[in-house]
Amino acid sequence: MQKDLPEVERLIADLRDEGIVENLTFEEHIIRIRTSKFLLLIYLPHSSRLNIEEELKTIHLDIDVLIHSYQKVLKRLIGMIGKGKRLYARETVVARIDKKVTLDFLEENHINGPMVGKYRYGLFYKGELVSVAVFSGGRILHEISEDYRSFELIRFCHKTDFLVTGGISKLIKAFFKDFKPNDIMTYADRDWSQQSSLETIGFQVENITDRQTFKVKDGKRLNYAADEENYDYIIKNSGSIKLKLYL
Repeated sequence: MQKDLPEVERLIADLRDEGIVENLTFEEHIIRIRTSKFLLLIYLPHSSRLNIEEELKTIHLDIDVLIHSYQKVLKRLIGMIGKGKRLYARETVVARIDKKVTLDFLEENHINGPMVGKYRYGLFYKGELVSVAVFSGGRILHEISEDYRSFELIRFCHKTDFLVTGGISKLIKAFFKDFKPNDIMTYADRDWSQQSSLETIGFQVENITDRQTFKVKDGKRLNYAADEENYDYIIKNSGSIKLKLYL
């Protein structure tokens, strides 16, 4: 294990403490951690995505994400094993939430960071915010009809340590009641799953997007306006699954 990568050692130790590591192997620039529920591939700088063909869910995790979002990554991995405080949506209350509450919640709990969108809904359990969904404004699809409105689910996540069964369905129902969309589209990150759980509630796969390229400098991803020639290495992710729910 490279001495300059303490977060990898820390993650392995924390996952072992949870009793979920079944096998661990080290390759050049890639660490494989196998559990009963998923295969985790940690990519060090100057590595490329592996094409893994097996039934077990595969998670592709870049070292820069692990370093800058360690606790969020760890809690998500533990949650994928089924560990956490389990709630049912019927135990929660749905309500609209403001920008600040949304930003704070997503900053704390969403690996990709916050986006406030236009419409924001939350689930509350005994007064505590445990799930958030963020939607875009409506877009008229004139090629279908003059009153056909499509919206995007931009962000959705639970509070770390919570598993809210039926949470996303309840949030979407509240949004539908208020705005009567004809469809809701969204994207699922293929670095975290090759098949979206949203399909179980009626979302249909539209297509798979191309891989995105990110440039990294001093351990941080550059924004798209940054100097394209001044970077240390490139990351190419696994693309996304585009899904749509017709209502």
